[in-house]
Amino acid sequence: MNRIMYIIIIVAFLDTFIQLPIITPYAIELDASYILAGAIVAVYSFTNMIGNIIGGHWIDKFGRKKMLFTGMVAVSVVLFLYPLSQNGWQLFIARFFHGLAGGVLIPAAFAYIGDHSGGENRGKKMAFTGAGIGIAAIVGPAVGGVLAARASIEAVFLLVAVLFLITSLIVLFFVKESYVATDRGKFNFKEFIPLIKHPMIILSSVSAFGLMISNGTLAFALPLNVELMKLSTETTGMLLSTFGIMALIVFLTPLNFIYDKFSPVHLIATGLGLIGVGMIILSVMATFMSNFIAMVIYGLGFAFIFPSMNKIIADASTKVDRGKAYGVFYAFFSLGVVAGSSVSGVFAETAGLPFLACAIIMFIVIAIIIILNRKAKVTL
Repeated sequence: MNRIMYIIIIVAFLDTFIQLPIITPYAIELDASYILAGAIVAVYSFTNMIGNIIGGHWIDKFGRKKMLFTGMVAVSVVLFLYPLSQNGWQLFIARFFHGLAGGVLIPAAFAYIGDHSGGENRGKKMAFTGAGIGIAAIVGPAVGGVLAARASIEAVFLLVAVLFLITSLIVLFFVKESYVATDRGKFNFKEFIPLIKHPMIILSSVSAFGLMISNGTLAFALPLNVELMKLSTETTGMLLSTFGIMALIVFLTPLNFIYDKFSPVHLIATGLGLIGVGMIILSVMATFMSNFIAMVIYGLGFAFIFPSMNKIIADASTKVDRGKAYGVFYAFFSLGVVAGSSVSGVFAETAGLPFLACAIIMFIVIAIIIILNRKAKVTL
């Protein structure tokens, strides 16, 4: 059953990664300004954040399977709207509803895996989920870039829409429910208060915020870097796939012992530091080789961070509130992408330094994590 969930995770994250090399050029092609293009990248994550929070409640109320299926079908329908966009604002609206529809998917999938994992090997199991994301990170940008260059950007959205329809049928017929609450109460924000006060959930969520600021920066600014080098979207896809390959090497080789041997907090801090270094390289050098090296470093940082954060959330929650815990956690993911792409748009428009701004933010987040970890040791 976990193997099916890993496939679902690949498809769910493919939706994000396949659009990385094309969404900014598509927005500009529809005559959007840099600021509107940044908003178009960001609005998906903003509404995704709302979907994460409300979906987290529904996951615990109605069950993991039902919400996975509903989210898959809804995303598929919205993706068919992308090729119909005639200007930047219409694309903005499509992204708005895309985020709402997809907000429930990832928390439901990780809540399901959290229900079926535990013990000393939880870190390695979360590494396998990271491997699924790594596969999406490798395949998605490459397919998106090549298909956009050789066919059309619209074809990319249609491909993903069909893929989501097929996956929704897999969920319907092959996934068994892992947990359904007997409580059928209405949505209440008070249910989230114990979770947002838990020091380790706060720490992990802040880490997610930092990681996805960097991802949002890449989504917006890396295609612009490639354009400055006078290269095509295929190059953007290849560079973005590089970090997925690097992460996959860590996730699926004996190197994954680190997740059960070392402190997840230390791994997260190290990973954010590596990402900061990668962003500095992207900021100061505009050659293919320097961009390639930066993405290798980024991939290593991502590999340290992602399973460590998810392990913390799984350890800090139970079946009763795991959907809500992952809802809060992935809301910070979405908030990070909103901040990353929005800040990148502003800095690209005004100062031309989106990567440097991201690097500074990474080191600030590391300082916050160190402080939170010290407080968590005192509280727990």
